[in-house]
Amino acid sequence: MLRLANILKHPLRGLQSDVDEVEAPVRYALLRRKIFALMAAAMLIPLLAMGVLNYYEHQSTMAREIQNPLRVLVNKAKNSFELFLTERSSTVSLIASAYTYDELADEQKLARIFSVMKKEFKGFVDLGLIDENGTQVSYVGPYALTGKNYAEQRWFQEVRLKGKYVSDVFMGFRKFPHVIVAVQHMTEDGRTWILRATLDTHQFERIIASMSLEPDADAFLVNGQGILQTSSNNYGKVLEKMTFPIPPQTYEPAVLTMVDPLKREIYLAYAYFAEADFTLIAVKPQGSVLKTWYTVRGDLLFIFALGVVAVFVAAYRVTDVLIGRMKESEERREMALRQVEHSQKLSSIGRLAAGVAHEINNPLAIINEKAGLMKDILDREADFPAKGKIDAQVESVLRAVERCRGITHRMLGFARRMDVSIEDLDVGEIIKETAGFLSNEAMHRKVDVRLEIDPELPRIHSDRSQLQQVFLNLFNNALAAVADGGRIVATAREIADNVEITVRDNGCGMADDTLKHIFEPFFTTKKGKGTGLGLSITYGIIKRLGGDIAVESEQGVGTTLTITLPKGQRETMA
Repeated sequence: MLRLANILKHPLRGLQSDVDEVEAPVRYALLRRKIFALMAAAMLIPLLAMGVLNYYEHQSTMAREIQNPLRVLVNKAKNSFELFLTERSSTVSLIASAYTYDELADEQKLARIFSVMKKEFKGFVDLGLIDENGTQVSYVGPYALTGKNYAEQRWFQEVRLKGKYVSDVFMGFRKFPHVIVAVQHMTEDGRTWILRATLDTHQFERIIASMSLEPDADAFLVNGQGILQTSSNNYGKVLEKMTFPIPPQTYEPAVLTMVDPLKREIYLAYAYFAEADFTLIAVKPQGSVLKTWYTVRGDLLFIFALGVVAVFVAAYRVTDVLIGRMKESEERREMALRQVEHSQKLSSIGRLAAGVAHEINNPLAIINEKAGLMKDILDREADFPAKGKIDAQVESVLRAVERCRGITHRMLGFARRMDVSIEDLDVGEIIKETAGFLSNEAMHRKVDVRLEIDPELPRIHSDRSQLQQVFLNLFNNALAAVADGGRIVATAREIADNVEITVRDNGCGMADDTLKHIFEPFFTTKKGKGTGLGLSITYGIIKRLGGDIAVESEQGVGTTLTITLPKGQRETMA
């Protein structure tokens, strides 16, 4: 607790005491993270809490604003259905009361009555008079139903009990979806009959169409058993079973949030009919309904993020500048130490190479002498069966000795040139000599190394050992970049007062972000294998020699490094 109180009292001092114990490469990143963590705890937590509360409050409000219009729309459509059915039922009831049984039994009069009905009220298909025994006494319509008996039909029994009946949608004798409206009339003498009319369900489809739903929305009518009374876009055709359960019964229109059989999150609005066994259901996918909310939510998040950025940008800039300067100072010191260490290693390697070369040269001389003696003896001897074979082997030994001499000669030359020395140089010869060091690796990996050096290339004044180190670094990087069987092309030519050397490979190439940092100390893409100093040292050497270095690279195509060196001597070379 005391330590926490001390950090809160002096936050930067507390953070600094922690990061001082960490190694240098991660010290600054750790310090930056801790500063921002402290600021976030003080500033972001209240902002986030307020943002979350506002988010959920706004979402709840949006849900209510979306559900209410949907509930009203379903209620209006239900009222339209009920008005349609009530008008048709009242019309049939009025006719049953206004005319006597004998008048309705006269099919000519019944036809005139039906003609007026169809003219005034759309949807009627036929009209018929049924006596108390269930027999169709008279009928007007497209079918021959006179004399048909309905005494055993369920609707006939319900009309006898209730006096009025509106059926579900069914096919029946007519073979097309229709609804029956039947009214029972009783005279003063106790005689009863039933006036029955059939309604076309196309009027139901028109009412649903008048709801003007979006293309991805749906509305339909179902009965108490979940049988579709009108076709649905997504949940079945008329007289098919609906693909999800009927919602719970309520006396007022209601809206539910659920997942439909198509795995969509939907708003389901529904309303039960008071006088008929129907339920009107409307479905809207939440995704389409909440498009506006998603847009507003995106704007809110953008404003919130912009506010957070505005709060932290000033602190970030100051912190970044301070830490950047500290890091730059330490990197310069580290780079100087690394360069000294690297130079010492090169010097030690050069001396070791010279010693090894001297030691190898002595046995090579003996091998060469003995092989030459063997060749002289063979030349003096007469021909014998194995003479040609032995002579070929001796020639092979002499060639191997000559190759080893070339290698040791280059090693000795490299060792002798460790000290700085400005002299008149043939750049082409240095390139060839340096490439020779890597010929064995290139041959083993089947890498095609081409040297395109202008035979008229002028000589320059420069340091041989430093140029050799530069070319060695470039060839090493190119070999590391190309795959087996790749290609490296080194060219040298004169351009105005300069000599231009390019090393081009068809390796993996580099991204733009990598190109920005390749000359920085300790930057490497060879994870765990490189020091990150090769191109940094190369860049420093070229600049000290009065030249320039540039790089072009494309991922998957390759890399080209271009060095420009002056032909004349510079007084500042050292």
